[in-house]
This record gives sequence, C-alpha cells and structure tokens, in this order.
Amino acid sequence: MLTIESLACWLVDIPTVRPHKLSMATMGCQTLMMVRMQCAEGVIGWGEGTTIGGLSYGAESPEAMKLAIENYLSPLLCGQTFSGVAALAEAMNASVKGNTFAKSALETAFLDAQGKALGLPVSALLGGAISTQLPVLWTLASGDTQQDIDEGKRLLAQGRHHAFKLKIGARTLDADVRHALAIKAALGEEVSVRVDVNQAWDFTTAMKGMSALEEGGIDLIEQPIPLWDRQGLIALSQRFSVPILADEAVSTSSDGYALASGGFRGAYALKIAKAGGPAQALKLAHVAQAAGVALYGGTMLEGTLGTVASLHAWSTVNMQWGTEMFGPLLLKDDIVATPLNFREGQVSLPQGPGLGVEIDCDKLRFYTRK
Repeated sequence: MLTIESLACWLVDIPTVRPHKLSMATMGCQTLMMVRMQCAEGVIGWGEGTTIGGLSYGAESPEAMKLAIENYLSPLLCGQTFSGVAALAEAMNASVKGNTFAKSALETAFLDAQGKALGLPVSALLGGAISTQLPVLWTLASGDTQQDIDEGKRLLAQGRHHAFKLKIGARTLDADVRHALAIKAALGEEVSVRVDVNQAWDFTTAMKGMSALEEGGIDLIEQPIPLWDRQGLIALSQRFSVPILADEAVSTSSDGYALASGGFRGAYALKIAKAGGPAQALKLAHVAQAAGVALYGGTMLEGTLGTVASLHAWSTVNMQWGTEMFGPLLLKDDIVATPLNFREGQVSLPQGPGLGVEIDCDKLRFYTRK
C-alpha cells in the first residue's frame, strides 16, 4: 500500500541532436513533462509525460499535462492510499476523462515508488521480464535522402543499430517513395527498413504507395491512413503482404479488439502515453496476443525515464517487431545520472528497484523551463 502525499511537475526542454522531420512537425527540441510523486515513509517515484511537436501529434501538450496534474489529478490523489496501479487507474479514470499522457506519467511514478518500496524492478510488478535486452531501431528523419543514407551507414558501421524506420508523408507520394527506396537500396537487402506515414495518406494514395514500397523491399508500413478509417486499415492489411503497423488507430484494448475482430492482419504499436501508463499498455498487448496480432514497442520520443518505463512493460511480452525506444539518443542531453546502454542493435533494461533510473537534479534544474 502506498499513500501519495504530494505531486510536483516540471517542464524540461532539451535540444535534439538534429532536426527530426515528421509528416506533422519538425522537431529541434523535445519537452519532457516530469512529475515527482512523494509517498509516505519517504518513498519517491518519478514519471514522465512526453508528446511530439506540442499539439501536432495529439490532443495533449506538455503544458496541458502539467496543468491537468496540478489542477485536477493532484487534488484527487494526494492523501489517498492505493494498493497498486489498478486502483490508481480506476480512481483517475472515474474523475478525469482522457488525458492519458498525464495519467501515464502518474502511473509510471507510482510504479517507480512501489518498486522502490518493495525492492523490485517495475518489470516484476508488471509480470516479470522475459528479456533484459530489447532490440531497438533508429529513425532516419533528417528529411534529406543522402544525409539519411550517410547516417544509416554510420550507425551500421558503429554496430549501434541494425534496423531503421523512415518518416515519410510530408512530401508528394512519388518523392516519398523515391526517398524510401533509395535509402533501402543504399543500406542493403539484409538491413530491415520500415516507414511511418503518420496518417498522411488517404486510402487511394495508400494503395499506390504501399504497392511501390512492398515491391521495393520495405518491411513494415506504419499507420498509412487516418486513425478513424478503421475499415480502410483492415482492407489494406488484407490486400498487401507487407505488414501494416497500426499506431494512432490503437490506443486501448478496446481499439485492439475492434481492429482484430474486423480482420486486421499486421501489428500493433504499443505506447504507454496513448494507453495511460505501462500497465494499461499491456492490456492492449494481451488482446493482440490473443488475436494473433504482432507487437511493436513504440515511442513518443521520451527521455530516458519515459523510455525505461516503456522498456519495463515491453520486457514482459514478446515484441515480434522489436522496439523504437531510441528517444534518449535523439536528445543532446538528459536529466538522469546514468544513460541507457545502447549497443549491437539492443538496449539494456535497468535492473535496480523501481525504474532503476536516478534523476540528476542539477540537470533537471538546468533544463527546466523558466
């Protein structure tokens, strides 16, 4: 049992190592909404809420997450005692609708605190890790074909990554296809290359684009059409042999059930932010497993703390398509004492109590928005 005594939030702005170009935004800085949960007997848990491009990706901005916690969730939770994340989620969902990114940060902080109190890693609280090394790809998203090729070849030579994802959808279909296939040809047949369209195509455009990408050897196509076009996504998944990765279309276990029962064939991208926390994301994973749908560990380009929260969840299930938990590598700095270990296309899961991550309070103060 944990009694929550207080919650405090910070907005932390960290520059990226290069511009990161998506169909809906180009990022040069990432904002981490950090939350500190003070519990009884001196137990402290940390959580992170992160999105992409302010309000470009979804309905919650970092500023909105902070306000939701300070004005609504903190008065609701402080002084309350919870036996675990199920009780915490029930309390939050009963009084606050939506706001899954803010809830994810709080569920993460609670799991961190609970793990520290029990002397167990968060993965143990979520069912137990079946792997402490998880595959992780890198996204090539500079927007320049030759720069992306050079970056991919450099990372292959270093042995840091063995698979890559491309962000497309901001340009014309022909330009996007040329870009993707040029990178695939340059990196070689043995290198897995996937693309993320971020909902930028309509159904007709997707039919043409997927045909060309499939023929060119692209391994996986993520969310080619808008999230609301569930029937279109199902039809595309049945028409092409290249798998579709559903991302924005699947946030909850109910979304996953609806797609799978409609005949969707492909994979689901799990994200703790869109589900409402690590434990909530695993509910979607279990629906997918029951339906024979493959899994992929998605990111909102979190810093180390949010990335580790995701990794603890992903470590408890079989991620057939690996993960893209490279967010910390995109940042010029971070607010943790010890960075994650990325090597040979893998990332290591921290093994200490809770998340196994220690916050560097000096860096937290330095990067906190004034």
